[in-house]
This record gives sequence, structure tokens and C-alpha cells, in this order.
Amino acid sequence: MNKVQISIFLGIILIFGIIFYITQAGYLGLNTRPKGEITISQIPDQMNFNTDNQTKTQQNTQNQKQRPAQTQLVNPTTLDQYKTASATAIIKTSKGDITLVLYGEDASYTTANFIMKAKTGYYNKLTFHRVEDWVIQGGDPLGTGTGGGSMPVEFNNKPFMRGSLGVASRGDGQTQNDSQFFITKSDASHLNGQYTNFGMVTDGLAVIDQISIGDKILEITIQ
Repeated sequence: MNKVQISIFLGIILIFGIIFYITQAGYLGLNTRPKGEITISQIPDQMNFNTDNQTKTQQNTQNQKQRPAQTQLVNPTTLDQYKTASATAIIKTSKGDITLVLYGEDASYTTANFIMKAKTGYYNKLTFHRVEDWVIQGGDPLGTGTGGGSMPVEFNNKPFMRGSLGVASRGDGQTQNDSQFFITKSDASHLNGQYTNFGMVTDGLAVIDQISIGDKILEITIQ
């Protein structure tokens, strides 16, 4: 092989080497990223692509923080200072005021728990999440009917009539919700001895009939 042939051979090898280098450059990380293309390093750990998703994420986070309270029992000792023979509660709503007398003698800790939450502003801005032809229910911190903690039931002989104030319960006869309450819009004798009855509407029955799902509890005051 003469010098010319050797030169041609080396030239061919060089050309193939250049072609191979160019075609393999992508695997070596030398390719140029198209303008505007997003790399993984530019993406935040969490992305909310619209306001609805962001709101849902915030709500889920808040719900997770509050759900553990469902397994906690109210300590009766902390409620002793709120125990009373009777008291008047006024539930202020956008539809008007609902005035109730509370049965402190017949359901002392249930009444004390309600008074404590009212005085500390717990119920402010919560909603009535359940409204049916015979009942309205509210006071759930999650607004879904699944929120709140637990406390022992306090059954008594008070009958559930139109305007009776009761406490939500799973019906196991032992525990009841410490946040959610309901007011009956008609007689409900099937609840007698099954749910804690701790009050009665003395003024505002017409307001109860006007309450809709989502209406807010502006404030509950105690007198």
C-alpha cells in the first residue's frame, strides 16, 4: 500500500469518526436543548395547574390536619367550668337568629361542651351541611359530616319534638360527636333514648325552616 492509498484510508476513517461522534453526541449530553423546553430540574416538587387544584390541595391538607381529632375524647375535667343548670344559646345565621334553652341538668357535659365551643368562637363561620325535611345539622369543622371529635353520650327522658336540639352520633349508644349538632324541624320520636337531647328552640322556628345547605353559622352566643 503506497502513501496515497494510506492517506485515503486514513481520511475515510477520519470521516467515519466525525460522523460517529456527531450521531452519538446526544448520548454524551452534548445536544442543545430546544429553546423553551422544560427540564426536570425546572419543575417544582408540587405543581397546581389551576386554582381549583390548588384549592383542593389546601383543603385536603387542612382536612388531614383535623381528621385525627375524630379519635380523641373530650376530657370532662376541662368542661367543668362550663357546666350550668341551664343557659340560653343564640345561633346567629344569615336567615335570622335561633334562640334555644340548654338542658344543663339533663345533659351536663354535652351542654358544657357546646357552651365552651360557642364561647371560644369554634362555630363561627361553620355551615349547615345537612338539611332535610325534618332536620338541619351543622357544626362540622370539615363541612362534610365527617369532622369533629368524640365524647360520651348523655341520654335522658327529653322527647325529640319540633325544635329539639340534639347531637350527631353513629348510634353505637356509647359515643357521640363533640362538634356536630342538629335541630329537628318536626317531631322525631324515633330518636328518643338513642341520641342526646340537650336543648329546645324557644324562638326562631321559622328560621329553621328557611335554612339551606351551606348556610353559615355566623356566631353562637351564650346568655
